[in-house]
Amino acid sequence: MPSDATRDLSTVIGANLPYLRRYARALTGSQSTGDAFAAATLEAILEDTSIFEGIDNAKVGLFHAFHLVWASAGAPLGDPDNRMSEKAQNYMANLTPNTREALLLHAIEGFTHDEIGAIMQVEADEATDLVEIAQREMSNAVAGKVMIIEDEAIIAMDISAIVKEMGHEITGIARTRTEAGALAARERPDLVLADIQLADNSSGVDAVNDILKQFDDMPVIFITAFPERLLTGQMNEPAFLITKPYHEDQVRSAVSQAMFFSSTETLTA
Repeated sequence: MPSDATRDLSTVIGANLPYLRRYARALTGSQSTGDAFAAATLEAILEDTSIFEGIDNAKVGLFHAFHLVWASAGAPLGDPDNRMSEKAQNYMANLTPNTREALLLHAIEGFTHDEIGAIMQVEADEATDLVEIAQREMSNAVAGKVMIIEDEAIIAMDISAIVKEMGHEITGIARTRTEAGALAARERPDLVLADIQLADNSSGVDAVNDILKQFDDMPVIFITAFPERLLTGQMNEPAFLITKPYHEDQVRSAVSQAMFFSSTETLTA
């Protein structure tokens, strides 16, 4: 590959690596396992860039390369991080093969059905079917109580409406770190959805850490316009991270999965 093309490819890979790591983490259920396969993907690309031949979109090529590496290893999950994660992995063993991958690629990473087909090496129609099957199967997750930490009223109301429509109960909406801690103490949620930048300039990450000190094994979904603040590779990262502006399908997918598949390591602000 010419040097200019190599530099262009390196730029694209560098820009999309945080999102590949996010996907790998959500797919395998383990930050360490996800990062290991992301690193193995980069090594495979360095060995042979021909994997990108015939693929116009370099980001699609990057995720396709990951899938080849992951599938060749037997599509393994990581070691369960906690009791909830172990239960989730047992549940996932009964899901229709390839559906969760397709759903994550579509709902969380924003790929089209055609792009998912290119990544997973299936026809676009099959990719569409896989996403629809996953949505049906994920919707069977047990309903629970959801707490929202969000300082923008319109966004908070929209998220609340989506979650309620899924059959979950909203325990309340907090706009600051202090409000979040008090709300969680009044009524323990089963799931927290949190922004990272709050009304009084307090940190949603700090608010989540406060809550996790009170309760063990609680799934958290971060919804933020600043994903790079959490996808640094230098700290424990959230298993579920949605980028603003979000789509309803992203929220639905993350909530359904987080109810039975999550990692709740305390984050560093």
